[in-house]
Parts: sequence; C-alpha cells; structure tokens
Amino acid sequence: MFWTPKWKKETELLLKGAQKFLHYKRDLLKPDRIAEIESRIADLKSAVKSGKRDATEECSRQLRATCEKALPHQAPVHWFPENVEVIFVALVVALGLRSYIIQPFRIPTGSMQPTLNGIIATNADQAKPWIGKQALDWALRARRWTTIKSPTNGRIVAREDASKLFFSRTRVIFHNGASVTFPAPMNETDQAINGGVAGASCVGKSFEKDEVMFRGTIDGGDLVLVDKFSYHFRRPTRGEVFVFDTLGMERKIGRFTGSDQAKATHYIKRLCGVPGDTIAIDSPQLLVNGKIATEKGIQRVFELPNTGQAGGYGYSYGHYPGELLQAGDSLSLAAQAPRGMREYAALGDNSGNSLDSRYWGSVKEFNLVGPALFSLWPITTGHWGLIK
Repeated sequence: MFWTPKWKKETELLLKGAQKFLHYKRDLLKPDRIAEIESRIADLKSAVKSGKRDATEECSRQLRATCEKALPHQAPVHWFPENVEVIFVALVVALGLRSYIIQPFRIPTGSMQPTLNGIIATNADQAKPWIGKQALDWALRARRWTTIKSPTNGRIVAREDASKLFFSRTRVIFHNGASVTFPAPMNETDQAINGGVAGASCVGKSFEKDEVMFRGTIDGGDLVLVDKFSYHFRRPTRGEVFVFDTLGMERKIGRFTGSDQAKATHYIKRLCGVPGDTIAIDSPQLLVNGKIATEKGIQRVFELPNTGQAGGYGYSYGHYPGELLQAGDSLSLAAQAPRGMREYAALGDNSGNSLDSRYWGSVKEFNLVGPALFSLWPITTGHWGLIK
C-alpha cells in the first residue's frame, strides 16, 4: 500500500463510499438509480484494473455525479437535527450502560466510614472563604460552604427525607408549617442543627426568624461506580463491598428510621454472610460459622476506629429490636432457597453508626445490584480508586 499511487488510493476510497451510499440509501433509491450506481461501480473497477489513469478519473467523475443526483429531492441534514440525533444516541448508550453494566451511586451516610465517606456536615463559626477557595474545595473534596437560617420563629416539629436522584436532602418542618431544606441526610442534619452533637434529634429545638441554624461545610459522599454485570455470572463473595436495594424491606427498615413505611432506596454495605452461613459477633470480631472471619475486607474492619466503640463489629443498640442484639445472638442464612430468594448478610464498616442486618436481618438475592467497583470522586479523601 505504501507504493500505491495516490490516484488509486483515492479511487479505492470512492468505491467504498459508493458501496456504503448504496447500502444505506437502498430503501430510498428507485430501482433504475440502484442499477445505474451498480453499473458505474463496475465500470470504475474495470478502469482501475486496466491501470489507465485517465479512464479511471473519468469513471470516478461519472460515479460521483450519479450518486449526487440519485436523491435530488432529499434535503441536506441541518446541523441542529443532526446534533440532536447524536445526543439522543449518546443518551441511549448511557442509559443502557447504567441499566445493565455500570451505575454511579452516591453514598449518603457514614455507615461505611472510614472505608468510604458519606455526607459529612461540619460546624464552623467562620465566614465563607473567597470564591476561588470554594471552587477548589468543591472540585477536590466535593465540599460546599453553607449557611442556613431559620425561615420563621418557632419550634421544629418534624423532619422528612426530601432526596432527589443523587442528592440527599432533609426537609426540616416548623410548628407553623414553614420549612427549610438541608443538603444532607437526616442523621447529618440532626447533628448539624445540634452543633455537631451526634445521636440526638433536632425535633423540639427552637429558633428565631433568620437565626443561623447551621454554618460550616458539607462534604458530599463518595461517588462510586457499581458493577451491575458480574452477579449475572458469579455468586456474591463474602468480604466485598456491595450495593442492594430495599424493595420489600421498607416496613422492617421503617421501624428504625422513624416511619411506619420507609420508601425503597439503595444501601451500600460489606457482604459478611452468604447462603449457608451463620454469623455472630464477638466484638470486635465477626464470627462466621463459629470461626473468626478471614476475608481481608472484614479483617480490616476489626481495626477500624468506629463511632461509639473501640473498633470492629459491635452489637445492635439495646433499645432497638434486632437480630444481633447481644452475645449469643446469631443470624442464620438459609443454605437452600429458590433462585432470587437466597439470603445474604450486610454489615456497615462503621458498626457503631450503621443500620444493617444486625437490625433487619438478611438481604434477598433479588435485591442485589452489584459489587462496588471504583470510588470516582472526590479525589483527595484517600478513597479514589478500586474499592476493597
């Protein structure tokens, strides 16, 4: 090909283009036009084979003219519909990838800290920095500097989840119906309004109109990519981080979230039990079938500094009903079950601040979404990269 004359290369490209035109537009072309184009293509091939440049150039001109006049009434594609078509195809591809291959998931809570971060609200009695610092914090740490003021005089009587898509939101409602929205899940909102004190509800707290309810920073939770493909070809593995939905578990979970019927959502936890396992806690260790779990992911949790305890796994809080409430309790996962009903145990790495299988029991196979694959953003928290 290196020594092929330029005119022959150009002719080969023209032949390929004419063949494509014929294939793509065959349904729009009249039979006589199709026959004419095929005849011109045959003439050009014969001219190239003869090696005569003049004859080849003449046949090339005739083939171009025939193709250009084949659809005289078809208007050229305008730039706007052409770009809309490209965008539409891109959206279809993206939705297909999200539905069947890989899906982004924003972690809302701190149940997997310090392995993965949820949304973190930090009270800070200082003014917002200059706009460049704010932009840099957002790009590197997903951090927003926020000041939220009370919309009315009065007492907080309720708060409710107001999340949309990837964004966790909590609506704080006052006695007179006025409300204000916090860009954080409910537990972080409580902590922010209570001046950084964890574990207490903000309900009952009173404010004057325009009084500052919160001033500080809100760091977005880690954005992770979830592999939705692997579980179609392999069984879930004990020790990996995975995502599941809560369809069918709403009423159970609702007992611990302050409502009779919590809406379905997605959780991210560490998979600590597979069908046939019996798990128990000998704090800070997790026992699987009477032996200390040996998986690297679970072993790392034994040494993690969790909220409210020295580290590792702990029992569920005593004032809640639970599956693993105290020493001697265990959770057994059926060894045999119909497809889709196999059982798995999900525990948060931050055992002192995680709503998981210790409270509401097993996760069914039909709830599984896939293993957490990659922490994509933010990039300066030490979590960027493959999730372990």
